[in-house]
Amino acid sequence: MLPASKYIVVFGAGLMASRASRRLKAKGWAVKAQEKHWLNLLESLADTTYGKLYGIRPNMGARAWQERVPLCTYEKFAPYIDRMKMGEADVLWPGRCSFFAVSSGTTAGRTKYLPVTDEMVEHFRQTGLDSLLYYSARTRSTSVFQGKHLFLGGATTLSPLPEAKDHPAFAGDLSGITALNLPGWVEKHLYEPGREIAQIGDWPAKIQAIAERCVGRDITMIAGIPSWVLILASAVMEESARLGRPAMTLKDVWPNLECIVHGGVPIGPFASELKQVCGEEVNFHEVYPASEGFIAAQDAESEAGLRLMADAGIYYEFLPLAEYNEDRLSELGTRAVPLTGVCTGVDYVLIMTTPAGLCRYVIGDVVRFISTEPARLVYSGRTKLQLSAFGEHVIEKELTDALTNVCTRNHWQVVNFHVAPVFVSSIIGQKRGCHEWWLELRAHTEITPMGSVIAAELDVELQRLNDDYEAKRKGEGLMLPIVRLVMPGVFEQWQRAQGRWGGQNKMPRCRGDRQIADELAKITRFHDIA
Repeated sequence: MLPASKYIVVFGAGLMASRASRRLKAKGWAVKAQEKHWLNLLESLADTTYGKLYGIRPNMGARAWQERVPLCTYEKFAPYIDRMKMGEADVLWPGRCSFFAVSSGTTAGRTKYLPVTDEMVEHFRQTGLDSLLYYSARTRSTSVFQGKHLFLGGATTLSPLPEAKDHPAFAGDLSGITALNLPGWVEKHLYEPGREIAQIGDWPAKIQAIAERCVGRDITMIAGIPSWVLILASAVMEESARLGRPAMTLKDVWPNLECIVHGGVPIGPFASELKQVCGEEVNFHEVYPASEGFIAAQDAESEAGLRLMADAGIYYEFLPLAEYNEDRLSELGTRAVPLTGVCTGVDYVLIMTTPAGLCRYVIGDVVRFISTEPARLVYSGRTKLQLSAFGEHVIEKELTDALTNVCTRNHWQVVNFHVAPVFVSSIIGQKRGCHEWWLELRAHTEITPMGSVIAAELDVELQRLNDDYEAKRKGEGLMLPIVRLVMPGVFEQWQRAQGRWGGQNKMPRCRGDRQIADELAKITRFHDIA
């Protein structure tokens, strides 16, 4: 029987899930919510340095908004954010900002400091709860709230910003900032692994500490990047065995475990292994968070895509990827469309205006709508992480889907991968370029794969998924891909060297150049591809 205080939490979750379900079923709800939040944002942005520079006014028309306010990447906002870090008020958002989320994204370049205002903290609180209510609404159950929720987030230890003057400011991982600002009832009744362990920055030590603390607790939900959930599973089962309770799955360790919340990277290559180590009865629940805002969450079957979180303070616009040119962003403001203007099946560059003052911010993500009523989308990739060195226009989603299909068919389990172009000048004896896959598979697979076999299957899948790739292959503009099967630990070594190991860090799945591939070549050993 649940304690009275826990019963109140579960009962309250049930009421909120019921309201969320009704709201999600209301026709036109997302568009109305977007219009409301755009007007609210205009009120605040008008009083800022940035807003005054571009003539932002309360109740300004949509056309004026598109013509006056430019689309911008992080580099354009960086000088304004630097002023906020020094304590200047009313720069991008009214007042001063005390927290900055540190993000390196998935592309090479400068570290990003993203302002986390009080309104952004509230945004993440609301969307974090809403994402779980979506899960309860679609499963018609609140049992996930009866136990503890284990979050595999970054360290909650924040660093003071030395440039801050009379207004203290701190920087750290977004998941750490949000963990420090949890509602009291969440921290008391749901949150694990507790404040002390959450502060640990050393990831192997943190995983071990989580395993030791949580093996005996009633965990009903785990949230984290798929690769780290797999590492946690291994540590938890080792700890359980050490205590004399050997287990084959996490469900054996935690009988009430029912949900794995995953995001940050597509789950496809990891799905079969996750299901195996977690237990067949455990559900997956996908979310789409970013340091700039919590964008979408699953509200139906996974094939339906993720529901845009349209009623959480952020205003979204969408620029067709076919029209995107980073060097011409100042000319493309009128080409971006609001939610009412999107079509299914089109790849869009995601643009956000947030209650942190990031105004028409080009986050760098590419999305594709599965449906418009309701507004559901899927993550397709990054604007800077595409393969088109030979005009093939292959995006991250297509690479991931191709690899997932091949590995599922052959019962191979993916640890990590990266794809890069190989140019003609760097291949002795070849007259055409090709794709080079750097691939680490889980050891002890049922059938030992060979690179040439995987390459042929990947080629078939990509031709099926991408018309441009198929045309280039059949026209001999591209040769058969090369697959480098690397030894265990190569990707970990690269990520550690780049400071990308642990937390919410993600491996870039592809690049249009060979920067990462050449770095991998320096540290790796790979099997013969013949």
